[in-house]
Amino acid sequence: MTPELLVQQLINALSLGSIYALLALGLAMVFSVLGMLNFAFGELVTITGYVMFWLVAAQTSFVTAAVAGVIFATLASVLIEQIAFRPLRRAPFVTLLFSSFAVAVIIQNLIRQLVSPRPKGVPVPGIFDEVWRFGTFQIGVLPMITLGVGLAALGLLAAFLQRTSWGLAIRAAALDFEVARLMGIRANRVISLAFAISGLLAGVAGVLWVARRGTVTPDMGFVPILKAFIAVVIGGLGNLWGAVLGGFVLAFLEVTLDVVLPIEFRPYTEAFALIAVVVILYFRPQGLIAAQTAERV
Repeated sequence: MTPELLVQQLINALSLGSIYALLALGLAMVFSVLGMLNFAFGELVTITGYVMFWLVAAQTSFVTAAVAGVIFATLASVLIEQIAFRPLRRAPFVTLLFSSFAVAVIIQNLIRQLVSPRPKGVPVPGIFDEVWRFGTFQIGVLPMITLGVGLAALGLLAAFLQRTSWGLAIRAAALDFEVARLMGIRANRVISLAFAISGLLAGVAGVLWVARRGTVTPDMGFVPILKAFIAVVIGGLGNLWGAVLGGFVLAFLEVTLDVVLPIEFRPYTEAFALIAVVVILYFRPQGLIAAQTAERV
């Protein structure tokens, strides 16, 4: 492998990993506080995509459409929590799981009925297709933008969790929710904030996802939620930074396999990546960072 190709694939892996990390962190945010897996999380990516589709079709700039998509995803996440999950707060885990699946199916079918079951194109700025050249190195603009936005979002979230009182409340709730309540932390506010941050992360990841795809479909949230779940399991259930690590590990596995596998096997890259994940979990069933021993965010 030439140095040029190595650098290009490294940037591709980091770029894809930043999206997976955002998705995994958004899913882990709710799980760490409530102990539930929100499988309607992928539909927040779908909502982001369709808001962008409508606004871009109305001649709105891509940046404005992206910001609006993130805002709608955040609001939708909070609304889903209040309507679908809050009334079931003390219900068994399986009940909450089925509730999240029901929300996902409802959103998908609403989009199919109100918009269209067919894919819709979302024009992206031409700069996304450009390539930066540094001597013999060629680097795509979109992977660099994706990497920059993803790392910036992760950095801002880390600062929020470390340096604000609400961030401290979420960290306390993630460690032990019941003890946090006894210390005076308001449960409903912390849970709503966790869902809001989860929706915000889904929105940012959704913008980057749409920029890579260029299209939106009613079921486009399935792959993001699948990637997020795998990344969370790799990193360690209940550990926020473990989810981030799992996202980057999954991306590096996929990009590396896409490079080293023979051409006839490349359509099965994701299958081989899942086999590698199974191997990792065989030796580390608790994930790369065990929640009970790792220092949480």
